[in-house]
Amino acid sequence: MINSFIDSISKTVRLTADISLLSVALRIAVAVLLSSMIGCERASKRHSAGLRTFILVSFASAIAMIMDLFLMNNTEMSLPVLSAFAILSISILSSKTILFSSRNQIKGLTTSVALWSCGLIGLSAGAGLYIVSVVAFTALWGILLYLPKLEMYLKNRSNHFEIHLELKNKENLQDFVTTIRRLGLRIDDIEFNSAYIGSGLSVYSVIFTIDSKELKKYKTHSEIIQALATIDYIYHIEEMR
Repeated sequence: MINSFIDSISKTVRLTADISLLSVALRIAVAVLLSSMIGCERASKRHSAGLRTFILVSFASAIAMIMDLFLMNNTEMSLPVLSAFAILSISILSSKTILFSSRNQIKGLTTSVALWSCGLIGLSAGAGLYIVSVVAFTALWGILLYLPKLEMYLKNRSNHFEIHLELKNKENLQDFVTTIRRLGLRIDDIEFNSAYIGSGLSVYSVIFTIDSKELKKYKTHSEIIQALATIDYIYHIEEMR
């Protein structure tokens, strides 16, 4: 029974090795299915590129690869020109998902790279490399789903972190610096945020290093920020991710 199942899989793979109606349908189906799962993960976290964008990127890549294979097999064309153009276009498209917020934060880098990676998965599916497509998808899925938790843990335990700080008055900055030093924190850099001029607030981006051994051992970034948020002249404070 197992041998017959393996034989049927082998026949299917051989059948789809050439450019035929069945092989085209299967390659596109694999590209769409895998990219839709990545797109769902991104959409569930409300990122700029969602389900349809990821599906279309992978779909277009698969089509480009299929057309390249057909032209290379039936014409004098020797290079996958359409696939190269598709990847270049995806690179340009994915760069548009990178945004710069008023808090001097860069957002959308992960979504940008995920889009580009999904395009490569589409190319591999279009080439009929199903094992490569599934393995690459599994790796990308795991990176997007599980690594953020590890990354957050490592960042929260790091001796260095950056905050977005809103003070009620610019005269409060000296008091804030004094308080920080007493807590066992060192200010590595402090930058005034001009985007908030006219708001009535004095806004800064501040980079800290935790010098106190006790603070390193017992306090996370979140706990430090929660403690600082209780100071009356601080309007708002949060860690920049």
